[in-house]
Amino acid sequence: MTFFKFLKDHLLQILFWLMGLILLNLVIWLDPSNSVALANLLYLDLLLVVFLAIFLFILYWSRRNWYQQLTSKIKDADNILNYPLDNPQSNDEQLVAQYSQTLLDTHQQILNSLINEQNDQREFVDSWVHDIKVPLAALKLITDSVEDQISEEKYLQLTDEVTRMNHYVEKVLYYSRLSSFANDYLIQEYSLKDIINPVVRDNMNYFINKRIQLVQHNLDYTVLTDRKWLSFILEQLLSNSLKYTPAQGTITIEVVSQRDGLNLLIKDSGVGIPEADLGRIFDKGFTGENGRHADTHATGLGLYLAKQLADKLGHQISATSKVGQGTTLVIHFPLLSYYNSPGSATQIR
Repeated sequence: MTFFKFLKDHLLQILFWLMGLILLNLVIWLDPSNSVALANLLYLDLLLVVFLAIFLFILYWSRRNWYQQLTSKIKDADNILNYPLDNPQSNDEQLVAQYSQTLLDTHQQILNSLINEQNDQREFVDSWVHDIKVPLAALKLITDSVEDQISEEKYLQLTDEVTRMNHYVEKVLYYSRLSSFANDYLIQEYSLKDIINPVVRDNMNYFINKRIQLVQHNLDYTVLTDRKWLSFILEQLLSNSLKYTPAQGTITIEVVSQRDGLNLLIKDSGVGIPEADLGRIFDKGFTGENGRHADTHATGLGLYLAKQLADKLGHQISATSKVGQGTTLVIHFPLLSYYNSPGSATQIR
């Protein structure tokens, strides 16, 4: 707080003091027995005004550290809840400090309660996911056991539904772990092809049922990433392409080497994304015009989770699209995220 703002806050007191000084002057001047000369009276008024100014300045200076402490805490908004107010002097400063400490204590109690509740919910979700995987695995075995007893079409439909349920369960699991990502990842060198191929195999039935052609080339690169999380990201991107690519379409997976890193492209010949929706496809819960169709079953979580996890891994996801021509989803691995790969600027010889 500046000195002028301090004076503004004390303007009412200053005005009362000046009114008292004027009243005193009138009493002295109108007194019939007054023997004080006007010059002396004005000189006395000037001295009193100077004393008032000195008093106000001393009062401001004594509280200057307190005001600076408040200003610095306001500017450091990220840590404003971590430290209480220190060294209150006057009673009003002590009252403000006590009020601030009460707010901090209450906030910490509420925060701890929310964290405990969130941890309980996450543990429940993790337990539920692991429990539900057992009957899903049993259902897959039962489906495989009756393969020869039902038509191929029925078998593929059953397999698709089981695979879809597994994907939904995985999505719930990864969503619940999003906040604790820092405790559950390991950055190492991985071959992109070794990560992509299992994801493609898991979705092979979709390719077969919809007769979608898969094109893969130029995948012999090594990146620094977490295998589990990147596999989940690729699963979300690939399932999104499969969802909006019509029968007999094409999906292309390729890697393009650039000066600033690698771009992993997943291109489809699907319906495309309207320009008005393209900037929001990574927003939580956004399904867009395409996702509102009943046959797509969009939740608005897949691309959101993929974007959040990619950011945490240091990768970047973007998308380009033209309505009626298809969509290209791109995962960018910055230059320092890969090495010892064909065409890499940091290749180890």
